[in-house]
Amino acid sequence: MKIRLLLLLALLVTPSIVLAAEQDEPAIYVIKQGDTLWGLSDRFIKDPEYWPNMWSKNGQVTNPHFIYPGEKMRIFADRLEFVPKEPPALPGQMSAAAAVNNVEELKEVAAERTYTLYGTEGFLAEKDFKPYGLLIGVQHDRIIAGVDDIVYTDIGAAQHAGGGDKFSVFLKGAAVKHPLNNEEMGHKIIPLGALQLTDVERKSSRAIITESSREISPGAYLLPYRENVRREIILKNSRSDLKGYIVESYSGVSIIAAGDIVYIDLGVSQGVEPGNMLYIVRDAKIDQRYVEGRIDRLPQELLGALVVLETAKSTSTALVVKSIDAIYRGDRILSQTK
Repeated sequence: MKIRLLLLLALLVTPSIVLAAEQDEPAIYVIKQGDTLWGLSDRFIKDPEYWPNMWSKNGQVTNPHFIYPGEKMRIFADRLEFVPKEPPALPGQMSAAAAVNNVEELKEVAAERTYTLYGTEGFLAEKDFKPYGLLIGVQHDRIIAGVDDIVYTDIGAAQHAGGGDKFSVFLKGAAVKHPLNNEEMGHKIIPLGALQLTDVERKSSRAIITESSREISPGAYLLPYRENVRREIILKNSRSDLKGYIVESYSGVSIIAAGDIVYIDLGVSQGVEPGNMLYIVRDAKIDQRYVEGRIDRLPQELLGALVVLETAKSTSTALVVKSIDAIYRGDRILSQTK
């Protein structure tokens, strides 16, 4: 009698196990250019904070937020898993991946991750930087100018300038010093607006302010006009191992968060390119009273990530795209986290 009951119970339970296994069959998603772990976590399991768990369980992903087109991921209801890379199939053999034909590829794809450059982010003018000219005065000896006001510049015919030429106007900010060694990195340059020359002498000119986002005063830098046209920056893998620091922020705030513009001490000379994603880290401090010399350092704390928007020789302008914790001037940035 007991044996019959056990067999009956087994018959009742087995279909449910098979059904559960069928329901747990994952869809397969192929990584596209610009995909990130937190973007995929948000899209597929509605939890953007899931990515650290996913990263820790996938040893093939050394860079936590830069994954490569062509890699495959299994999509479950409550988790994401990378499909392990397979060795090339031997001649005459079919790879295991090619043999699996009962899994339908997910049709919905995550949008490529891009970031927008507006042209108003500013930059660090390095030591050898020189403006094309200066705004030397405002009509009626005023100290502030706005749209439609008349101003004077030191740009003239000797520089091959003519009536109608346009120039962008920038504020020269205070000197920016490196947070570690106090070395002067340059000056913060903030966009203010634009002007157009109307009357040109040999070494000077009169102009009218045509655009203004902030107050414009004598002493402002002038550079050849570049229209503030939005440009899309696509994520790009860094070609070298990058290590540097955040040296300043656009706003000058002490606590930096996602959405803030920052300036870093890495540029073209170090191999940085627009689209590179760098990770913001900080060494955890050890209370020496308890370690008794057995530990020299703790794992780094991952604070967030930034994307490089524009590069100069030794500095770059970047956008903070992720902040897990408060970020400060002087925090370290890396192209690879461990």
